Amino acid sequence: MDTDALAERLRAALRPLEAPTTAEIWNHHELQGLIPDGALLRPAAVLVGLVQRPSGWQIVLTRRTEHLPQHAGQISFPGGRIEAGDRDVVAGALRESFEELAIMPAHVRPVGLLDVYGTISYYAVTPVVGIIDAHAPMAPDPREVAEVFEVPLTFVLDPANLKREERVFRGRVRGYYAFAYGERYIWGATAGMLVNLLERLRCL
Repeated sequence: MDTDALAERLRAALRPLEAPTTAEIWNHHELQGLIPDGALLRPAAVLVGLVQRPSGWQIVLTRRTEHLPQHAGQISFPGGRIEAGDRDVVAGALRESFEELAIMPAHVRPVGLLDVYGTISYYAVTPVVGIIDAHAPMAPDPREVAEVFEVPLTFVLDPANLKREERVFRGRVRGYYAFAYGERYIWGATAGMLVNLLERLRCL
C-alpha cells in the first residue's frame, strides 16, 4: 500500500485532526478505582508514527529510560504533555517527537486522531497518527529515550497477536492489553492505543 492509499484509509477511519480533544475518554471504564471520578486530567499528545520500509509499513516506538519518574523503562510513543506554546495537540505531538527523536515536523504528515486515552498518571492523551518520511533521520535523546525501534503494522493489525492479561494492582485484579513482539513487551497505555487503532481500522 503506497503512502497516499494508506493516508486515505486512515483518514476514513480516524477522527479528523480538528476534532475536539474533550471527547469522552476511550478507556474510562478501566480507570474506575484508579483515579477519582471527575479528576482533572492534564492534556497530552503522542505521535503514532508510521513509516514505509522495504519490508512494509512500520510503527515507530520508543523505550523510555529507567530513571524517568513516570512509566520508566516502558515502551511508548514519542509524546508528552501539551505546553502553553502548542497551537493544538498536533503541534504538541510534533514538538515532543522532535525533542525525543529529532524528527523534524516537516517530515511528518498528520492524517487523523485516535480517541482520547486516560492514564493513571492523570493525563488525557490524544494520539496523533502521522506518516513519517522514510528518509527522516531519528536521533533519540538519551535523557528520555533508551531505544527507538519499529514494529510492523501488519503485526499490530493481526488480532492473533493481541493478548488480554491480568495482574494485581492497588489491591484488585485488573485486565490490560498487551503485545509480545520478540523480546519486547508492549502493554498499558501504548497497547491500549494500538487496540483503538485496531478498532478504528475495523480489524477487531
